[in-house]
This record gives sequence, structure tokens and C-alpha cells, in this order.
Amino acid sequence: MERIKKAFLKDSSVNVLSSFLAVAVGLIVGFVILLISNPSQAAGGFGAILRGGFADMRSMGQVLYIATPIIMTGLSVGFAARTGLFNIGASGQFIMGAYAAILVGVKCSAFLPGITLCIAAMIAAMIAGAVWGSISGMLKAYCNVNEVIACIMMNYIGMYLVNFLIVHTVFDSLRNQSMSVPGNANLPKLGLDLIFRDGNSASSANGGIFVAVIMAVVIYIILEKTTFGFELKACGFNRDAAKYAGINEHRSIVYSMAIAGALAGLGGALLYLAGAGNRIDVVDVLAPEGFNGIPVALLGLNNPIGIIFSGFLIAYLTIGGFNMQLYDFAPQVIEIIIAIIIYFSAFALLLKNYIELWRMRGHRKPAAPEAEEAAT
Repeated sequence: MERIKKAFLKDSSVNVLSSFLAVAVGLIVGFVILLISNPSQAAGGFGAILRGGFADMRSMGQVLYIATPIIMTGLSVGFAARTGLFNIGASGQFIMGAYAAILVGVKCSAFLPGITLCIAAMIAAMIAGAVWGSISGMLKAYCNVNEVIACIMMNYIGMYLVNFLIVHTVFDSLRNQSMSVPGNANLPKLGLDLIFRDGNSASSANGGIFVAVIMAVVIYIILEKTTFGFELKACGFNRDAAKYAGINEHRSIVYSMAIAGALAGLGGALLYLAGAGNRIDVVDVLAPEGFNGIPVALLGLNNPIGIIFSGFLIAYLTIGGFNMQLYDFAPQVIEIIIAIIIYFSAFALLLKNYIELWRMRGHRKPAAPEAEEAAT
């Protein structure tokens, strides 16, 4: 048991180190880009990125606000990856959940009081996301359709379907957007707007961040501490072996994609029920939050707890990018830098393997003289 524990701790340290290296390399390359684009302001701009959400209390609150939906989509992608599936359909699941939350918030405000309306909207979002994700899961399980192809297809179907439904149910024709949900459908602030503020300007931080963290802990417990989670992971590692062990692999695949879809759908609800005036635009553009969850999951190595920290990191850098305008940098520069970090985070597993190989070589003991003599 002690040997297993030491091996687990060693593997965890390698995982953390590989992620830190990916971030460090991404930041270095980003600094080089700043030097090329504007050498005189590169140091100040890079400092603004590093200060990020620590610029003031309001910025810290905005980090919590931006991190909330991408943590949820990161959990969606990471959960599916732990069960052997690549959920690239988080964007479609996200927007379906967002629409369901707005629909319930607008249509049910008259007879659902207070926090009940918010809870009902979140439950509706999870159901919508789960249904949308399970379609890809059923195609994978029963028709052997690659989940990447199915998810990409469902992303576009979801986008166009939501646009159609908004126009016929909750459409604001003056803005070409969905209607705003009433105040009682929004997530409670829980005093975060009073803590994270700069003078009279309050941040958009709300109770959604606690929901995201709680869901990450729940997913961790499911995967690591339950028989159900073990069956899902076993099916992901080897479907034939899982079937031989008596696990229903078809059901496991559908369940995995349904849970992943529910997480992404809840992320949509947490964004559009944040009380920040968000509305769904009726445009032919996929929801970027779904794709942002992919690098968050990669950087967190698909670990639910790691995804929390990687979501905070991406949100932190995003806030830092807003402050770069003080140094004559376009705010889009931070998107380039984040994209570079994301690119290198995709190599986190490769870095992990190299680190493990290096450690094995460093701890390899030379053969004893007696063994060498016996061999000769």
C-alpha cells in the first residue's frame, strides 16, 4: 500500500510540473510576441498580464465571473475524456442549456417565486444539455459513429435550432437577441458584489462560482470513489474488457456523454443567469465557451480539481489582457497569448512522459558487481 501511495504522489507531481511548464513556455513565447510588436511597452504590457486579476478587487471578482462557465465546460470535456471519449460538442450542449435556462426564467417567472425559479432554470439547462449530449453518445454506442464527428454535427444543429427557437419563443426583435431573464431568475450574489468592487463599480461575481466548484468536487467523487465512476472509466480504457467483466458498455457511453452534456448545459445557465445582462445573440456563431473548455481540461489534465485551477488561470490572464490597453496593446493580443498557452497545454501529456522518462533515468541504479560477474 505504501508503494502504491508513493507512486501516486510521484505521478501527481509529474502532472503538476508538466502543466506548469506548458504555462511557462506559453508566457515566454507571448513575451517574445510583445517584444516584436511593441518593444518599448513590452515589459509594461507583460507586467499587466502577470498582475491580471490582482489589479484591484473588482478585477478579482471578474476573474470569478469569467472562470465560472469555462470551468463547467472544462469539466464536461474532462469528464468525457476520463471515460475514453472526446466531447468536442460542449458548445452545442452549452447553448442548449443556456436557451433552456432563459426559457424557464422568462416563461415561469409569474408562478415560481424567488430562488425556486433560478433552481428550476438550472435544472432545465442540465436536462437540455444531457439530452443533447446523449444523442452523440447513442450514435457512438449503437451506431459506432465517432463521437468527434457526431459532436461537431450536433454543435451546428444546436446553434441553428436555438436561433430558431429563440425567434419563436423569447425573441427581442429590437436587439436581435433573446429576452433578458427577470431579476428573480438570476443567481444570488451572496455578497460577492460587495466584496469584489472598485468604488461604485461592482464586479459581476455571483454564486455561480460556488456551483461550479461544488460540481467539480462531485465529479471527482463520482470518478474516483464510486463503482459507477469505475465502470465508466473501465469502459473508456477498454470496451471489450469492460464487456467481458459484465459492464454494459453501450449504457456507459451514453451515460458519460449525458453527464458531460449536463455539465456543459449548466455552464450555459450559470453564464446567462449571472445578472450581468447577457443575452443569446441570434447569429450563426458557435458558443466559444464550449471550445474554451477544451484547453481548460487539457491544462488541468482532465482532473476535476485541476480544471478548477486551470479555469481560474485562463480567466486571470483574460482580465490581464484588458489592462494591456494602457500600454498601447490591442486587447486581442491577450487572445494570441492565451492561444499559445493553450497550444502548449496540448503537449502537457508529452511533457509528462518526458519528465517521467528523465526521472526514471536519474533514479536508475547501476548493477551490482556480483550481478555483473554472474552475467559474464
